[in-house]
Amino acid sequence: MKRKKHVLTAEHIYCYLNYLREQERAAATLQKYAHDLNALLGWLDGRALTKTVLIVWKEELTATHAPATVNSMIAAVNGFLAFMGWRELAVKPLKIQKAIFCDEHRELTRDEYTRLVRAAERKENERLALILQTLCATGIRVSELKFITVEAVRTGRAEVTNKGKRRAVFLPDKLRRLLRKYLQGQKKTAGAVFTTRTGKPLDRSNIWRDMKALCESAGVEPGKVFPHNLRHLFARTYYSLEKDLSRLADILGHSSVNTTRIYTVESGTVHQRQMERMGLIIT
Repeated sequence: MKRKKHVLTAEHIYCYLNYLREQERAAATLQKYAHDLNALLGWLDGRALTKTVLIVWKEELTATHAPATVNSMIAAVNGFLAFMGWRELAVKPLKIQKAIFCDEHRELTRDEYTRLVRAAERKENERLALILQTLCATGIRVSELKFITVEAVRTGRAEVTNKGKRRAVFLPDKLRRLLRKYLQGQKKTAGAVFTTRTGKPLDRSNIWRDMKALCESAGVEPGKVFPHNLRHLFARTYYSLEKDLSRLADILGHSSVNTTRIYTVESGTVHQRQMERMGLIIT
């Protein structure tokens, strides 16, 4: 019996992305899936999709990409295959041993965060200094910054909607005072607090670029400076005080505490200091 030939096309990708859009998937997810599927389309160069071909694709990715990146691309492709009814072509993700410690060369410390804020202030970039503090003090995603509105500053509570879920995010009093002063200076009475000159909410590329420009003057490695690292710092700080993973998952808007657990992984240096304090060496 002749097997049915499966061919990936741009039209298939377009239909799948429309389906994801109707499922109210985040814009960043759509962008990521579009990138990964189009990359596969280019790699195939007209060849039909088969299990064997996809295994070769996976092996080539494994040789050139980090395991987590490979798995994220496999997830995008397997989701597409399920949508098309081609589940028999799905490939297994790589098995990755759970990290016991975080990479100290990637995680932002409290001291480095402080230096970034001070560097923004020295550059007289009040907006950026406040964005850094808002992201870090609330633990929100950079895509959720648009929900920090004039009304949220007034009430001390932002209603955040993301990935089909809605949650309340509380603003610390010190942050609210800073934001009220900023809003007065901007003569802004409604809408998002942080906007472009044309009044549109800032996107992640604007914020990423501005943060990177602080690295040299702040003395912080560029590899540590990106918006999501502020969310990680919030999570680690909260967990060090409360040790309540379930509550932290709710605050961050995670569906699973397994995701939250990744955010609270300590560095090897911290673990080593804890072992020294245990005092279990007798002689």
